[in-house]
Amino acid sequence: MGQTYKKSGVDIDAGDHFVDLIAPIAKSTYRKEVLGGIGPFAASFALDLKKYKNPILISSTDGVGTKLKLAIELKKYDTIGQDLVAMCVNDLICCGGEPLFFLDYFAVGKLKPKEHASIVGGIAKACKYCNCSLIGGETAEMPGLYHGDDFDLAGFAVGAVEKDKIIDGKNIGAGDVIIGVASSGVHSNGYSLVRKIMQEARLDLNAPMEGKTLGDILLEPTKLYPPLILSLLSDHQSPATSHRIKAIAHITGGGLMGNVPRVIPGAFTAAIDMSSWKRPAIFNLLQEKGGVAEEEMRRVFNLGIGLVLVAEKKSAEEILRQIATEGELGWLIGEIA
Repeated sequence: MGQTYKKSGVDIDAGDHFVDLIAPIAKSTYRKEVLGGIGPFAASFALDLKKYKNPILISSTDGVGTKLKLAIELKKYDTIGQDLVAMCVNDLICCGGEPLFFLDYFAVGKLKPKEHASIVGGIAKACKYCNCSLIGGETAEMPGLYHGDDFDLAGFAVGAVEKDKIIDGKNIGAGDVIIGVASSGVHSNGYSLVRKIMQEARLDLNAPMEGKTLGDILLEPTKLYPPLILSLLSDHQSPATSHRIKAIAHITGGGLMGNVPRVIPGAFTAAIDMSSWKRPAIFNLLQEKGGVAEEEMRRVFNLGIGLVLVAEKKSAEEILRQIATEGELGWLIGEIA
């Protein structure tokens, strides 16, 4: 019998079954603007021009990184979809943009439809939380490139914002305050270092920690910030107000040191008090077991702050109060100098 695609490692039937499994999951996220989703060669989305006067489209793309290796080791795939969505939509929200739709790219050595469908389930759950449609995606089975259980995830998000409400940091001035919003843990950055520390210190992913396991804490998904920020902006971003949120920074790879300066004009600097919030225990464990210098910790990890807001000092108490009302933790962590 001659060669077949299946003998080369690509199972078309499994791919079709996978699409059958995830299509209804994706459809459950559709906003009314979605015209065509899973199935056609491209998805269609009709921007609501009654909602926006002068809309600007914004976009972002990212992946989950080597956090996937921990998910593979623990065979726990239902949370990393949120990581993927969060890494994209949390960037969009830094411009003040409302996430509209999302696409994913899933590449794997051998497709396991039922097992891998939970990844898309996590993506869809995160999209629904952010009122963002999972409008399409691509699944690629590539046995010659990915081996064993290895796979990769990438995501692409598109959002919109009114032109006169774009958040760009241009109005930042000396004396403005810096507010930190809590992360849910390590999020999705620094996992190459995390895994190296775990390997060399022989840390057990099943070891108990704070009522969970170390593996559970390290797989805690990245927090989704769009609902919180859109709520804050509805009260604080009107051009008529004098206490606008002037800048937002998503604290990803590079930590506070690498990301806060990206939204601050060159004439100013951020003076941050690193003792103004309680650092989650996981970072202390990683620093201790890995012998990581404090400066390196600050350059690699979020250290408990997942998002930073810059606003006028007089609005700080009000913003912090609303953050608490939304069920999140926030602290006044510094000021612009």
